[in-house]
Amino acid sequence: MPIKEKLKRSTKSAVNSKHMLKGITLASFLESTIVPVPLEAILIPLMQARKEKLWHIATMATLGCVIGAIFGYALGYYLFDLVGEWVIDTFFSPEQFETVKQNMQDQGFWFVMTLGIAPIPFQVAMLAAGATQYALGLFILATVIARAIRYFGLALVVYLAGDQAESLIRRYKTKAIVGLTLLVLLLWYLSTLL
Repeated sequence: MPIKEKLKRSTKSAVNSKHMLKGITLASFLESTIVPVPLEAILIPLMQARKEKLWHIATMATLGCVIGAIFGYALGYYLFDLVGEWVIDTFFSPEQFETVKQNMQDQGFWFVMTLGIAPIPFQVAMLAAGATQYALGLFILATVIARAIRYFGLALVVYLAGDQAESLIRRYKTKAIVGLTLLVLLLWYLSTLL
């Protein structure tokens, strides 16, 4: 069975579950740490089915991601020598990771914001922040802002578009991500001029 079908079945069973919000938090944690499947595949249909819990779902997805980000930061901070090589080999090349580390040291906050919005595995930002011992408070702030934009943005589209949200998101997702990423990059650039 294709993964998309499995996700749809899981979403349908989660809609009426009393553990739905806890499940979203766990799914968001897993998506931000080890499962490279975008959470939107579950969130959008769930938000459409449970509109009365729309903002709760976005909050729990953001919370799960932030907890996952702190976990990833801790891995980078404390265990990079042990697990870092495996993660780099799995997700990136050593050269890409060195570039990420350099960016983290130079412009960590904006770098985390950009990776939190762009369709790039966020695990790299978490590990790089921990490995370079970037300020944890700034890392968490950037993560919260980036992921809140992502999840509350989805919730807003579902709130405004209702049952048409999924098709709208599918149609304009790439343009929205590119636009938001460019906006963050522009703000990043402007911050270097100050």
